[in-house]
Amino acid sequence: MADVARFAGVSTMTVSNVINGRPRVGPETRDRVLAAIGELGYQVNLAARHLRAGRTGVVGLAVPELERPYFAQLAGRLADRFEAHGLRIVTERTGASREGELDAVAFSRLRMYDGLILSVVDLDPSELNQLRTDAPVVMIGERALPSRFDHVMMDNVDGARQATAHLLGTGARRIAMIGGDPAGSATMPALRAEGYALAHTEAGIPVDPELNVRCSFGLRDGYDGIRALRDRGIAFDAVFALTDVLAMGVLRALADAGLRVPDDVQVIGFDDIDEAAYLVPALSTVNPGHDEMADAMTAFLTAQLGSPGGDPKELVVPARLVLRGTTKPLA
Repeated sequence: MADVARFAGVSTMTVSNVINGRPRVGPETRDRVLAAIGELGYQVNLAARHLRAGRTGVVGLAVPELERPYFAQLAGRLADRFEAHGLRIVTERTGASREGELDAVAFSRLRMYDGLILSVVDLDPSELNQLRTDAPVVMIGERALPSRFDHVMMDNVDGARQATAHLLGTGARRIAMIGGDPAGSATMPALRAEGYALAHTEAGIPVDPELNVRCSFGLRDGYDGIRALRDRGIAFDAVFALTDVLAMGVLRALADAGLRVPDDVQVIGFDDIDEAAYLVPALSTVNPGHDEMADAMTAFLTAQLGSPGGDPKELVVPARLVLRGTTKPLA
């Protein structure tokens, strides 16, 4: 900075004002400083700046998978928001395992991150309560969490209830659920299965257990789930897929079987990933409140960075139904 100041014939404070965009420098002086910066190849030493401030300028995002569009698109939304605060996002994969989630918190404890957003899948509340970290942390996910952490959740139960209720309202009576785990704990599959069952109860329609296909959440899993139902001769007139990726596999399996969507079988997914609107036909789905959740995660973490020690906050973001071409209108 001193070299730039000498080259431009100004003070180092003037150079600092130009670099930081402060409105204290006249246009001619600003142009002269910028020309000197270009001539000398000066670059701000961000590492030194962050070291002096006791910050890294980096926020960690630890998610179960990097392959699923939902998490990739979440990372993109958060990157946009944190960049507005002068922070960068680094994304890492936990593999939905206890060890991976603990490693992510340990990494933040070593001050590689200024703060961490952690998607909790396998850690239970007692383990989370024993975590010793002074780094700002925001938890996302469906598990019950200790009150000491900020927590952002989507409304899995009501979102699934809305999706299933719409299918029932169109006259569907045998709705296959692909990916469900009604016997599980407070995890995404169990909560969405709860919403599926709740919609049937509200409509006074029993659920056939044979229509529940438990599986993982890849494209192939959705495809194989439909093939399994057909191979077993189980009739269905609609499908509630617990994720949009599963629904994409379902659509392919139905097409290969010569079944028309939505005329023969209706399909609805969950997550409203960007690709859903561009399928043929466009996929009806549940939007879990992407922007609202990203806004809340950003607000919670930046609040902790600016003023540590505030009261922990919890937010459940409402879900909304997005109806497109894979479902019929209400009867």
